[in-house]
Amino acid sequence: MGAEVAAGAAAASVMERVAGAAKHAQRGAPPPRPNIVLILADDMGFSDIGCFGSDVATPHLDKLAAHGMRLRQFYNNPRCCPSRASILTGLYAHQVGMGMMTSDYKRYPYPAYAGTLSKQCVTAAEALKTAGYQTGAVGKWHLTALGADVGNENWPLQRGFDKFWGFLEGYSTYFKPQSLMQGNTPLPPVTDEDFYLTDKIAEHAVEYIEEFAGKKEPFFLYCAFNAAHWPIQAPEKLVKKYEERYKSGWDAVRAFRYNKQINEGLIDEHWPLTPRDQRVPAWEDAKDTAWEARRMAVYAAMIESLDTNVGRVVDAVERMGMTENTLIVFMSDNGGNAEEIKVVATDASGMRKGNNPKVMPGGADTFESIGIPWGNVANTPFRLYKHYAHEGGISTPLIAYWPKVIAATKKPVDALGHETDLMPTFLEVAGAAYPARNEAGALPALVGQSLMPVFEGKERERRPIFWEHEGNKAVRDGKWKLVSRFPEEWELFDMEKDRTELNDVSAQNADRVQRMKEMCDEWAADVGAQKWPMPQTEKGKRTGEMEVPEYLAPAGKS
Repeated sequence: MGAEVAAGAAAASVMERVAGAAKHAQRGAPPPRPNIVLILADDMGFSDIGCFGSDVATPHLDKLAAHGMRLRQFYNNPRCCPSRASILTGLYAHQVGMGMMTSDYKRYPYPAYAGTLSKQCVTAAEALKTAGYQTGAVGKWHLTALGADVGNENWPLQRGFDKFWGFLEGYSTYFKPQSLMQGNTPLPPVTDEDFYLTDKIAEHAVEYIEEFAGKKEPFFLYCAFNAAHWPIQAPEKLVKKYEERYKSGWDAVRAFRYNKQINEGLIDEHWPLTPRDQRVPAWEDAKDTAWEARRMAVYAAMIESLDTNVGRVVDAVERMGMTENTLIVFMSDNGGNAEEIKVVATDASGMRKGNNPKVMPGGADTFESIGIPWGNVANTPFRLYKHYAHEGGISTPLIAYWPKVIAATKKPVDALGHETDLMPTFLEVAGAAYPARNEAGALPALVGQSLMPVFEGKERERRPIFWEHEGNKAVRDGKWKLVSRFPEEWELFDMEKDRTELNDVSAQNADRVQRMKEMCDEWAADVGAQKWPMPQTEKGKRTGEMEVPEYLAPAGKS
């Protein structure tokens, strides 16, 4: 198919540029290879940091953006596992066994949904080690199934990282984590009363940077924070800073962010703000507004803490005298999260689990989420959320900073990109080769395209980008996007005129719709994506129905 040819061309393009750098090196002293720091936020929406429209204080990320560049059309995948797989391999998640989640290990008899990272790929760490890079990972991994029958073959140290501190699962509590690891060794449960996981992830990232700086080889650091993934927990002192701010409600906050995004050039003024999720009442009609305002205050505190700790990581690079030639990339793994936590009985540890308006969130004994109302705010101005292929589910605020190469760009850059572009970018700047095969056999060609032209202020044409997750699917081809929320029909949007996806023009462009549907079918066949639901899909995921949680249900309904 065309996708295979295109993927091969992508790999060839990267290797041509690497070869060009090698020829340049023969003519004189080779340019020093940069350190690479990839900072990943978890479940953070497009509008959740100040330089992308937020009302939350994020001075460190704002500064990074002011001295680097913001990409306003950069895409991720709509869920944690698939996104991390694409980020670290430069391939579509289905190509490396991560079309679904690690919790689906052995559920589906298809290689694209194995539920643990394929051996038939290389991670960025594995590839960069061959070029002499030191490698370290901190924070959330979420690329391996867990259990005695799985083993540790897909743990960080077995996938190219020299050092690891963090956790393997998809989430962790923040004050009392139970499953932290150092290298391959489990650590005892946390008992320190002053422990906060976001702080500790940064602490270990700083430790690694200081250690790496003592050696002549460059380093690759993968710093994967779990903020702001549920459970929403934050230090009370920081929560109090925001306790009044969200009493104005979600409608006012969405309007504020939308107007700020227009003023910043992040969105075009002719793109309307999407309507509030129809399951959510107007703020003046909402129940339990004190609880609702508190949920968002805790979430905002988590975002500010994330920003503070990104600042600690950047400061460590500066203190080590490596700022000029260190590429720092910040992004989120998927769109903002509207997942609801069902109320269950208090567990043996005393944890009060579930989105219960009678329980104010934020403390170590609470386990709640921001839910649909504030997830809608996080993804301002877009439609839908994590899980879905509409813009709210797949749009990330991306910041790139590299003083030696990237000129400070005040206006957001409009270049189209996808997280699969990170791997070929890292290979190019490191002068590292992408192998044709490994011990598992021939490797798929990279599907991403290097971002170096974008970093250098040049034009770059991005080939089509594809998505599929739980039957939600899309293709972005130039200015056109064809998208479907399972089980609904396809919609077509002109993203130059309508990136908030409110004016479906599929009826007026039947031929284009047909061509793009055929592109999606060919891509799915190439990567092994299956039609949804699969025969093995559990009952609760078969309909695509969007639930209305009890706390949002009108009186007399549930």
